[in-house]
Amino acid sequence: MNIFRLTGDLSHLAAIIILLLKIWKTRSCAGISGKSQILFALVFTSRYLDLLTSFISLYNTTMKVIYIGCAYATVYLIYTKFKATYDGNHDTFRVEFLVVPVGGLAFLVNHDFSPLEILWTFSIYLESVAILPQLFMISKTGEAETITTHYLFFLGLYRALYLINWIWRFYFEGFFDMIAIVAGVVQTILYCDFFYLYVTKGEGRSQLSIPTLFISQLTNV
Repeated sequence: MNIFRLTGDLSHLAAIIILLLKIWKTRSCAGISGKSQILFALVFTSRYLDLLTSFISLYNTTMKVIYIGCAYATVYLIYTKFKATYDGNHDTFRVEFLVVPVGGLAFLVNHDFSPLEILWTFSIYLESVAILPQLFMISKTGEAETITTHYLFFLGLYRALYLINWIWRFYFEGFFDMIAIVAGVVQTILYCDFFYLYVTKGEGRSQLSIPTLFISQLTNV
């Protein structure tokens, strides 16, 4: 494992922990898109079914279990424990416009036409766009708490570091995965505008005007 993958994993873990602590400490899930969290739970579930069939390493297994557990814990906090604080009126992204096309693409473009491989491919494609409901929610409210922006920043940093990881593996290991790289590029692009706003807005509640013309069209169909 190279340093870029390790720091990417740690950035991903930091994002998840930041979000969970935010919800738990404030006893509120205000500003958090439950739909994005459901999509992430679906991503981890479909990607890590190999936990039942293979063992790679203790680190690999531990991280997979943590990701799955934290994803469902977040969904539980949003839709059950702190449901009264969930802002469903602003969390209106039409997720079917993500899940259905991604599912179809996973059947058409994959490395091997087998159940586990199709599900893994589905998870890669879905993860690249799973943050859209959260970004759309921020664009509708016009602001995000600092802790929420930290969560998004570390989530975007995780993907950017993984892109470097793929480049590293190509040059030093001869490994190349077009599906993962293209999906990673798409996901990183979605965060680019947010990265700029994160750096320039500073502390406090950030007024985020993320461009969402395309997203708005999807949700208003």
